[in-house]
Amino acid sequence: MLTLTDNAVEAIRDLMVGEDVPADAGLRISPKPDEAGTLELSLTSTPEAGDQVVEKENVRVFVAEDVVEILDDKALDAQPGVPGQPTFRLDRRA
Repeated sequence: MLTLTDNAVEAIRDLMVGEDVPADAGLRISPKPDEAGTLELSLTSTPEAGDQVVEKENVRVFVAEDVVEILDDKALDAQPGVPGQPTFRLDRRA
């Protein structure tokens, strides 16, 4: 199962501030349409049917069903950048 680093949790929280999304909303990771092998991140109110929900410290990430296996041994990390625009990356867990 995908795990979240403390930096990723902080970055997702920062993205949610000021956004008009419910408290139980989250970041969704899904395949990018028409771009094989590319993932897309988006804020969403609820998970879609089949999404795996990863939670840490009241932050939720919804992983699309068709990328769950690909992300199974990964950790989502983030590096701060311009406020409200962190850089996310996936690392293989040790």
